[in-house]
Amino acid sequence: MTSPLNTPASDGRWTPRLWGTLLVLCAAMFLDALDVSMVGVALPSIGSELGLSTSTLQWIVSGYILGYGGLLLLGGRTADLLGRRQVFLVALGVFALASLLGGLVDSGPLLIASRFVKGLSAAFTAPAGLSIITTTFAEGPLRNRALSIYTTCAATGFSMGLVLSGLLTEASWRLTMLLPAPVAVLALVAGLKLLPRSEREKNHNGYDVPGAILGTASMLLLVFTVVQAPEVGWASARTLLSFLAVAVLLTVFVRVERRSAGPLIRLGVLRSGPQIRAQLGALTLFGSYVGFQFLVTIYMQSLLGWSALHTALAFLPAGVIVALSATKMGAIVDRFGTQRLIVAGFALMITGYALFLRVSLDPSYATLILPSMVLIGGAFALVFPSLNIQATNGVDDHEQGMVSGLLNTSVQVGGAIFLAVVTAVVTAGTPENPSPQAVLDAYRPGLIVVTGIALAGLLATLPGLRTRRPSRSVVVAKSPQQQEALAEPVPARD
Repeated sequence: MTSPLNTPASDGRWTPRLWGTLLVLCAAMFLDALDVSMVGVALPSIGSELGLSTSTLQWIVSGYILGYGGLLLLGGRTADLLGRRQVFLVALGVFALASLLGGLVDSGPLLIASRFVKGLSAAFTAPAGLSIITTTFAEGPLRNRALSIYTTCAATGFSMGLVLSGLLTEASWRLTMLLPAPVAVLALVAGLKLLPRSEREKNHNGYDVPGAILGTASMLLLVFTVVQAPEVGWASARTLLSFLAVAVLLTVFVRVERRSAGPLIRLGVLRSGPQIRAQLGALTLFGSYVGFQFLVTIYMQSLLGWSALHTALAFLPAGVIVALSATKMGAIVDRFGTQRLIVAGFALMITGYALFLRVSLDPSYATLILPSMVLIGGAFALVFPSLNIQATNGVDDHEQGMVSGLLNTSVQVGGAIFLAVVTAVVTAGTPENPSPQAVLDAYRPGLIVVTGIALAGLLATLPGLRTRRPSRSVVVAKSPQQQEALAEPVPARD
């Protein structure tokens, strides 16, 4: 529900309170993305001080991914049912507390537990925050502008996390854990005053407890299995049985959702072509980039001998391009439509990945690395806001949290799955006691897989170019009762 205090003026200008609302939501999303990237550089220092093995260190990253990716579906629907403002603020408070504890503990298991709790809280703030935007800003130019700023903050947070972690780790790895805490507290205090009060979904048909249990269990098991597969083996009995269990859980989940009066995910939403393309785009966009960043980070630090800060600065141009595009993307989306920008962005990303295949053990940053970073930054600036706009356009307010949770799940699951695949490809091609050149040669198949993932994203989103852009907003995949109330059919919108 849109608060009068948070309604744009008749001429489209935003009030200070409306800007404040967006700033609070952007701060939370910035922290979520920052936390994902910032911990990576600090892992060697953490392992040294706490005496943790490599496999244990992996769970400092994987614990966050497990909580985040496994509970997003539940987080999105909870925001719809219990109130977006309430869910967002409670989860943000938990995030701040977990950040504080993570910087103070002296035990590996406790640190992993704090990371899981942070991921869990982010699984509630992310869809709640996105749905607050989509229900506060009217669909069209106003929402497109807000979403372009919001999603740019996420991409900027991810990029800045690399730089900040390089700086903070020089002093202490604990600072990388503690930094989000005061920022989250400030956002929480501001949110108590600025966020519009939202009504809980009225006339819903109870809580889909079986769906919530099955959906959460299947996502948790899927993420856990993918994260562990490179270590225990993709063809091991444990991995295969886990994937079989995931398939069974998802099958039962779909059957339950079809029969539920108030499902965790209304499956009719996925009958929309633009919605499916948005989910596949999110899956491949982040899946390819996470794999790329993983390989390039190791390449720069292990083979080129660059410092953590040097490596972070190498990625910075991409983040700068995304940040500078924040206030412009809304107008660009209004002019060209989401589908054209998604396709153009994937084309840029594929080109950037392909160019990186030329790297050697003695590369020129300006001619070999920088062009890829610029192209990838431009791709993110075009694709990420467009995917969020396309996924949330035409969806009723009471289902915005559900769709937001679904989109964020695609992002996290795509990152987890494709990172594991890229890691497996590189590991399989690396000989024992390899020379630096042999290691680099083993990286190239992984980079080819990354490029192939982005190409799959392009192919999955290309059919949307055939869809004629409508002149007005519509609601996609309505419930049967709502469809009966329509006077005439309306074409789906990209």
